[in-house]
Amino acid sequence: MGEPLLSAELTRAAVARYVAALNAHDADAIAACVSPDFVNEHTSALGRDVTGRDGYRANLTGFLADFADLHYAVEDLIVEDGRAALAYRMSFTLVSAGRKPVRIRGVFRFRVGAHGLITHRTDYWDSGEVHRQLAEPPA
Repeated sequence: MGEPLLSAELTRAAVARYVAALNAHDADAIAACVSPDFVNEHTSALGRDVTGRDGYRANLTGFLADFADLHYAVEDLIVEDGRAALAYRMSFTLVSAGRKPVRIRGVFRFRVGAHGLITHRTDYWDSGEVHRQLAEPPA
């Protein structure tokens, strides 16, 4: 928190790289977007908090395998200095639930350090909506 903040332009670029890496399903590229002391915070009951790039990277392989066809569509991106808020529509096929499709909306809050790496991500999404969609009978 004590390090200088980035310009809005550099923050926007860091967030764009991160979302592109997520959409490419590239665990190494995703991890390369975050700082060594990265904090990944989830507000959803289904999410799992992780601290540190190494711990985050270790979780990505399983996450990307279970969330097949993962895609984040950006609805809105608000940037101020080294902070950003990104509203998204996330879609994926949950392999562990019999390949059921899920579509939810959420918001990421980011803090980006002077080095251009994401230092903190807070993810807000409704786990109840995920449960509802998983409980729906096939169409």
